[in-house]
Amino acid sequence: MAENTAPKKRGPEPGSQKAKHGGQAVREKYGPEFYSRIGKKGGEAVKEKRGPGFYAEIGKKGGESTKRVQGLEFYSRIGKKGGERGRATPKKAPEGNTK
Repeated sequence: MAENTAPKKRGPEPGSQKAKHGGQAVREKYGPEFYSRIGKKGGEAVKEKRGPGFYAEIGKKGGESTKRVQGLEFYSRIGKKGGERGRATPKKAPEGNTK
């Protein structure tokens, strides 16, 4: 039987107190905008590598999973909640400003 000789990943165990402290140190050093930048960079890389069809595929999988876990009644409930909130009426353009 072959042994697993893969090298151990560097850094603390994910979710541990040490990992949390490391994340806080990064936030203090680089600021919250750092996370926005690296998130956008990662998203752009995925879009480039996988293409737009990837997002349609994962959206469909997520919807199917939600339907399976929550049931069809879930969509009725959230639809009613959205309807109860109401819709803001659109503002009319000032007179004479037609394009």
